[in-house]
Amino acid sequence: MRFQGATYRAHNPRWSFKPLSGGGAAVHGGRFNPKSVAALYLALDPITAIKESSQGFARKFEPCVLCTYEIDCEDIVDLRTAPTRAAAGVDSGEMDCPWFAEAAAGHSPASWRLAERLIAGGAAGILAPSYVRNATSDDVNLVLWDWSDRRPHRVAVFDPSGRLPKNQLSWP
Repeated sequence: MRFQGATYRAHNPRWSFKPLSGGGAAVHGGRFNPKSVAALYLALDPITAIKESSQGFARKFEPCVLCTYEIDCEDIVDLRTAPTRAAAGVDSGEMDCPWFAEAAAGHSPASWRLAERLIAGGAAGILAPSYVRNATSDDVNLVLWDWSDRRPHRVAVFDPSGRLPKNQLSWP
């Protein structure tokens, strides 16, 4: 499917000069990306972005830079509902597995295998429910594995006034 619209991400201010980088996710891995696979985790609303960055403790969170992203991206797999998951051949257990504990134990989590399968099939990303603590059915993420500044996988940070820092030297 094609996803067009605004998404949001709450950044650590130290890394806000690289708002389009998926490098941190590649270093550490995430629910839907194994280590060494870059991923851009975005939320469909600002509150979900804050919940994600604070691991569900949205009433008490570290300082962050909240950015808006303009998306026009093809090849998105919609995994928000049981029918769309079934159409994609995805089981909800693959998505909501205890990925962090499995990875820490040296295993390949089901959600990583799911991501690898979808990437190999040509998916640029997924729309998926948030699994952060206290998430509701309205909390949805867009996770991208393939993005650029051009179609068919266009992602742009909304920064018309140039307020985002240009490099690491902006931070002491």
